[in-house]
Amino acid sequence: MQSRRILYILFLIYFVFAILLNSVGTVILQVINNYGVTKSAASVLEGFKDLPIAVVSFLVASFLPRIGYKKAMLIGLAIVTFACLAMPLVPAFATAKLLFLCVGVSFALIKVSVYSTLGLVATSRRHHAGIMNTLEGFFMLGVLCAYWVFSWFIDSADPRSHSWLNVYWLLAALCAVTFVLLLATRFDERLAALPAERTPAQDFAAMLKLFFKPLVCIFVITAFLYVLIEQSVGTWLPTFNNEILKLPAAMSVQVTSIFAACLAVGRLSAGIVLRRLHWYPVMNACLVGMGAVVLLALPLTHDAVANPDVTWASAPVAAFLFPLIGLFMAPIYPGINSVMLSSLPQHQHSAMTGLLVIFSALGGTTGSLVTGYIFGAFSGHFAFYLTLVPIAVVLIMLYLFRRAVEGEDGVSGTAIIGGSH
Repeated sequence: MQSRRILYILFLIYFVFAILLNSVGTVILQVINNYGVTKSAASVLEGFKDLPIAVVSFLVASFLPRIGYKKAMLIGLAIVTFACLAMPLVPAFATAKLLFLCVGVSFALIKVSVYSTLGLVATSRRHHAGIMNTLEGFFMLGVLCAYWVFSWFIDSADPRSHSWLNVYWLLAALCAVTFVLLLATRFDERLAALPAERTPAQDFAAMLKLFFKPLVCIFVITAFLYVLIEQSVGTWLPTFNNEILKLPAAMSVQVTSIFAACLAVGRLSAGIVLRRLHWYPVMNACLVGMGAVVLLALPLTHDAVANPDVTWASAPVAAFLFPLIGLFMAPIYPGINSVMLSSLPQHQHSAMTGLLVIFSALGGTTGSLVTGYIFGAFSGHFAFYLTLVPIAVVLIMLYLFRRAVEGEDGVSGTAIIGGSH
């Protein structure tokens, strides 16, 4: 019963941070309209979010078990509560930068703690794979809710209206409630204890040594490329809908929720699929499906005409077709994460997650900045066509990852992802 309560709390925390983290695309659209900043300038919000995640993870992940996962999560929730309150109280582009800086610092603490706690709660590799996919599914439900919640506060008739900032009163309250629930939940973190005789410097050195294992090196590069693709699409899809498909601002955000919904459905169902099928062919099929959606949907986005009376029924077909890429994208990230973490002892999960968070953050920042630059300098069509390049590279990296996993663990990928030995 206690383990189930812990899982519910972890799912809620991830849900809250999903809303905060993935609001960056919506906020980019709104700060461009509200404060007159350029697309290139607005794209730095992704960096304010992701770079602190990378830096903080690098500095604290190796010895976070000594601080305590529960304490780290409480600190993260407290920080973002106050950052949310600042948004409507001090409306400015600088405040938006501060918000995402705080979200980034906090999520570094949250993700390392949550992923590591899963290793304490999971009773087997099969169980670990199941709850990992469920966790990431809840994350995508939070992303889905974010698009709709933010759209309710956006005034499409007045692009310069600050009414959208009122959403942060609601988010601050949600963070505060989650803080209280976590505070009242008991955690047993003894299994994650690091060797008592080791110093923090030795903890840090042990994390760095992990990176030089071939399996880990291939894994973090694969994670980097995957997040680059996901953030490129997720961050710039609202702007793509608004400028290329000529949809109103609020509807541009709402339609992007289809992408989040596809990710949520894909991840919640991935646990069932991957318990029955080998993870490697499933991942390959997903990548091929992603490429097919890009090639089928983008040609339909040309020559869109603005229609002030557009509705969901009259919106362009491409507005519904392109977000389906999320359905194929969904199983990849939690799948490779479960393969990797299940191959390590519990006391190494924090350090491994630290490396994962670092490279995921760098991938997200790279994807957003590159896509934002290409979007502004060339076109949104060209920017999204370029996602085919990292998709092709991930196909190659997954082949190498599978070979490394089987060589390192001595068992098949099915066993690691949740099949039977």
